[in-house]
Amino acid sequence: MAVTNETEFKEYVLRALGAPLLTVNVSGEQLDDRISEAISFFKDYYWDGLEREYLKHKVTQEDIDNRYITIPDHIWSINHVFTPSNSTNGQPNIFDLEYQLRMNDMRDLTSTSVIYYEQVMEHIALLQNRLNAERQFEFNRLNGKLHLHLNWITKVPLDSWIVVEAYAALDPATSPKMWNDRLFKEYAIALTKFQWAQNLSKYQNVQLPGGVTVDSVTMYNNAQEDISKIEQEIMVNLAPLNWFMG
Repeated sequence: MAVTNETEFKEYVLRALGAPLLTVNVSGEQLDDRISEAISFFKDYYWDGLEREYLKHKVTQEDIDNRYITIPDHIWSINHVFTPSNSTNGQPNIFDLEYQLRMNDMRDLTSTSVIYYEQVMEHIALLQNRLNAERQFEFNRLNGKLHLHLNWITKVPLDSWIVVEAYAALDPATSPKMWNDRLFKEYAIALTKFQWAQNLSKYQNVQLPGGVTVDSVTMYNNAQEDISKIEQEIMVNLAPLNWFMG
């Protein structure tokens, strides 16, 4: 049975722990906390917990005064920042070398070889790499501020656009397939089982009515083993992403 939303996911976790045949001694708030913990871990480490996204932002006077851009909360890391270049107030710069090349030579490319154009473009790219350092920035997702190390007055005109290449965390509310992920379900079950064992630890070695003795220590150790095993599987297979974490 596929799990498609949070309500079904909670029911699935409780059934996996024995409900309704057994009473799972975990409150609704504790279950919510463990699921939230599982989501946070997956956003940080799971290979399918993030996706690349391009954000565009129109520069305002407030951005120029603050000298930073506010980034949405779902952005986990930023890889590159593309600021306005070869333009003046959003219009092409006619004195730019690449602009002149396109204006004067592009019309001949339909009847002649593109080898010359390719060589010139590679030469321009080489000059740009040598003369223009990659744009430096600072970003920390906990405050959501993207600081750019540049002259905001001359390099980022008002109403110009900044494009950010970032990694965004998946939200199960908008990516419902996450609820049905095997490792995500197993991890949430293990965390809930761990919480259940902690709740039962106060009854350790106490005989309940009917002669039943609660063995919360074994449950606690088993849950810890399950959590460690799942986390290790995720960390070993962690995708090598080329990003700056802030």
